[in-house]
Amino acid sequence: MDINIKTLPDEVTVVEMVGDIDASTAPKAQAEILPLAVAGSKILLDMTKVPYTSSAGLRMLLSLYRQIDGNKGKLVLVGISEQIQDTMSVTGFLEYFTRCDTVDSGLEILKG
Repeated sequence: MDINIKTLPDEVTVVEMVGDIDASTAPKAQAEILPLAVAGSKILLDMTKVPYTSSAGLRMLLSLYRQIDGNKGKLVLVGISEQIQDTMSVTGFLEYFTRCDTVDSGLEILKG
């Protein structure tokens, strides 16, 4: 799993994730991403290159959502594969997240 983090001038943090999120990679992802969820943070999680997530990955996403929501921030997930969307839908997680197909549309939501 590779995680690339960049902060844009408008205070939006873009986190690009590459690879599967599973029991072996979710702790690394959580350790790198959760600290970004500070008061009023705006985070765009680009999952375009994430083909699979296990239950450990879903827990990491839910932890991130709770941290951001508790700090009055915003989170947008971008490019979620159909398989991940299906899994999130069945588990009831999908309803918690704002989702977009492209980074540009996600940025528009966070800037608005």
